[in-house]
Amino acid sequence: MKSGKADNHMEAEELLKKRLRELAEKCYRNNQYTFTGFLSPADMACFYELERELSYVSYKIWGGSELCERVMIRFGAEEELGYEEEFPITCIQAKPLAAKFADALTHRDFLGALMNLGIERSTLGDIWLVDNVGYIFCLESMADFVLQNLGKVKHTSILCTRAQKVPELAETDKQELKIQVASGRIDGVLARVYRLSRSEALELFRQKKVLLNGRVCENNSALLAEGDRVSARGYGRFDYAGEQGLSKKGKINASVICYGKR
Repeated sequence: MKSGKADNHMEAEELLKKRLRELAEKCYRNNQYTFTGFLSPADMACFYELERELSYVSYKIWGGSELCERVMIRFGAEEELGYEEEFPITCIQAKPLAAKFADALTHRDFLGALMNLGIERSTLGDIWLVDNVGYIFCLESMADFVLQNLGKVKHTSILCTRAQKVPELAETDKQELKIQVASGRIDGVLARVYRLSRSEALELFRQKKVLLNGRVCENNSALLAEGDRVSARGYGRFDYAGEQGLSKKGKINASVICYGKR
């Protein structure tokens, strides 16, 4: 069973890499922008494996906000193509019609409702929740379908509209955490933030579940710099805000900004 799952995973990775090569080549050959669908952090790890191979064409990454984990890749740049083309991303606000009687909605509730409409996951980016209101990042080509067909999440009737602006999730869903660590090594900081044992933290690196600034990090001894973003699949993500001096016992006082799970 495990072997079958591994084979399917490898096949999916190879198909993704093939698609990335095709999009990069199309951009270069036709002098036009090309876009992927929304990619997960694991998908982005595949892209970074090809980064050197695809270096003959410029690219940009965006998901609708700097905080988005699911992102698109745009191959091409204005200085090469002579024009600019924005990412085809729309943010939809999904608000309960009667907030007083609404269920306490979760990310899973919104994602399940969207999947039940037959929507492909690659057309959907992050789904944020702010005060029980959902904000759905999706392809512009999918926006009208979502607006017309997503009328209920769980047992709650909702109204979907195009969001006038992306919510300030950085202010509503982040928490500053003060920690003490022996050094700025990523494994020690990650273990302290998520209250993991050393062996549990190392297992995340072995399973390639840790990303540093969007790239898979296999070097568990890498030293973090101020502003580095760390994601641990299944746990969340945080920004390393830097060292704040030494404790009386000689440990480093550090600060991190933790973001809730999506």
